[in-house]
Amino acid sequence: MSKLIINKEQRKSFINRNIYGHFSEHLGRCIYNGLFVGEDSEIPNNKGMRSDVVEALRKIKVPVLRWPGGCFADEYHWKDGIGPKEQRKKMINTHWGGVVEDNSFGTHEFLELCEQIGCEPYINGNVGSGTVQEMSEWVEYLTFDGVSPMAQLRAENGREKPWKVKYFGVGNENWGCGGNMRPEYYADLYRRFQTYVRNYGDNKVFKIACGPNVDDYNWTDKVMASAAPFMDALTLHFYTFPGKWFEKQPALGFEKETYYETLKRTCYMNELIENHSRIMSRHDPENRVGLIVDEWGTWFKVEPGTNPGFLYQQNTMRDAMVAALNLNIFNRHSDRVIMANIAQLVNVLQAPILTEGDKMVLTPTYHVFDLYQGHQDATLIDSYVESTVAGTEKFNLPALDVSTSVDNQGVVHVTIANISADDAQQIDCPFALDGKNISARILRGNINDYNDFEEQNRVRVENYTGIRVDENGFSFLMPACSIMEIVIG
Repeated sequence: MSKLIINKEQRKSFINRNIYGHFSEHLGRCIYNGLFVGEDSEIPNNKGMRSDVVEALRKIKVPVLRWPGGCFADEYHWKDGIGPKEQRKKMINTHWGGVVEDNSFGTHEFLELCEQIGCEPYINGNVGSGTVQEMSEWVEYLTFDGVSPMAQLRAENGREKPWKVKYFGVGNENWGCGGNMRPEYYADLYRRFQTYVRNYGDNKVFKIACGPNVDDYNWTDKVMASAAPFMDALTLHFYTFPGKWFEKQPALGFEKETYYETLKRTCYMNELIENHSRIMSRHDPENRVGLIVDEWGTWFKVEPGTNPGFLYQQNTMRDAMVAALNLNIFNRHSDRVIMANIAQLVNVLQAPILTEGDKMVLTPTYHVFDLYQGHQDATLIDSYVESTVAGTEKFNLPALDVSTSVDNQGVVHVTIANISADDAQQIDCPFALDGKNISARILRGNINDYNDFEEQNRVRVENYTGIRVDENGFSFLMPACSIMEIVIG
């Protein structure tokens, strides 16, 4: 018997809805054919945006979307993506697949997409190959409501009034594809560039600095030491994969040992957040600077027969478990983590959605975001679970993982994952319901189960009716390899 403890009187940090954010890069079929098909497409669309994809994203209440990269951001020159489409510059996407980028999806299209989804835009500016003037003019083009060259240019391109753009990243992965910089050098560049990322009118820009790759604690220390007063947040990137980085393993057909190795590595996210947060607090004892994990997720070998530069991979219950563990970690660290963006939204890496022509598939990862949306803008409450250990001799971890919150209506949301590939868990929770209703939904399957274009609902969310209530609380049997949302209220 496992025990779930919920201390409903011990309220902790606010869970920013942006923890449930997403990432869209000009990479493979994420933008083109995934999110954007153009107004002339036979695929149903609204101003070029795929209607089925937009509807699915609205359903899970996507709060924020990052664009245009990723590595692509530091070779992207925004003026190439505005004005009449037939006059926009074409370029080779040197990072991802060597294909022609025709810039038909640019600033106006991205912000139109965000309006259709109902999410906040998070734009990454170009530090690696761009200029201070270029970045400054982009912010002016986006947000200035007055007389200026960029405001006039925006009007000429069909948008009289400015947009509201809060989140702006000053560079991306500048330790790597964004310029191979030393932290001291980037910190000085950040200080310079951000000076000209101005607030126009009532649009207040939330300035985001490029943070470390995985466990590069020196980067965090040096950048925070020099630039913390000039930033609102620092980023962190960490991908989950079994084995070695340069020997990617398949997304399908894996063994249990590999399954548990993947989940064990996922839990390293908790250590990374704790360690980077500790360094950040030395330079920012008031915790004013937030931590944004704006690239996370699984990274496996691409599907056979696809362009290696497109990073297209299938998505199984293993990916769902990775998502559940990460989101629980982010919830529990919501005193410092203020945003996270899974990589990537459609057809790339750990994608919630896959498309092929006019077909669309919702992956197990999509369904995790559905189960977890009740945590958005709720308050974390103390909870923990006592359970057995699952895994192998080499890769093992607690079978159960949980996070719990209460929303502003007093409704309690519990999300719990049983990572065991084989064993169900009988769980007892001594929680007084006080006359409140309790309901649950569940996602379950075998570790290798996935949805494809032939069988789109093999893995899906279902109502769970196995909760038993008595005067001491409630209990339930949680199947192996399952993720559950419990709602009390």
